[in-house]
Amino acid sequence: MQRVIGVTELQRRFRAVLDEVANNKVQYVLTRSSRPEAVIISYEEFLRWQAMQEQEILSNFDQLTERMAHQNAAIDEADLIAEIESSRDELTK
Repeated sequence: MQRVIGVTELQRRFRAVLDEVANNKVQYVLTRSSRPEAVIISYEEFLRWQAMQEQEILSNFDQLTERMAHQNAAIDEADLIAEIESSRDELTK
């Protein structure tokens, strides 16, 4: 469940809001001048969100690694080393 609360109201009801979030997993959208600015969620939900975000980053990294491996599969290592050495020689002239 999600509720919307203004910052001024939150100041008056902080303890009750915190109890609802912690005990009943109620989410609160905090508004200032009727604009949403922040969210209060339970610590368990925060940890779950953080794990999902970390998993998404790892998945993106795995996809990038696969794409790079596919693109570099046709490159011969000996040719790559020769090209690097040639570039170094050009830089040291």
